[in-house]
Amino acid sequence: MPDLDQTFAALADPTRRQILAMLLEDDMAVTDVAEPFAMSLAAISKHLTILTRAGLISRDRRGRVTWCRLEPDALKDASVWMQSFGQFEPVNLDAFERFLEAETGLANVLDDDQNDDDKPDEVDDPTHE
Repeated sequence: MPDLDQTFAALADPTRRQILAMLLEDDMAVTDVAEPFAMSLAAISKHLTILTRAGLISRDRRGRVTWCRLEPDALKDASVWMQSFGQFEPVNLDAFERFLEAETGLANVLDDDQNDDDKPDEVDDPTHE
């Protein structure tokens, strides 16, 4: 049984993800899989080998033609692993950015105060010019 590392490594490549999307429709001959890509049949074969080793597809020979089939249960372990992160609240990136800006602004103010220790603090005194 392939491990999660193989699964995610196979899914990391956009060409392989596109191949999987194509195989969602139906089984396909290797030559049909290769057709929409601007690469050699040998390059597509390497992608198919990685997908096969990851257990995401299977290949079988029917006469002279090699067919590729999506293995629908292959992503189950990866899906279960990813769903375990669903228990956490999604990160609100805008709020996080505001937090970082506030922290950075505070840090800059503190840095300015520390750098001016040898200078007297300025006081807004209208009588003092």
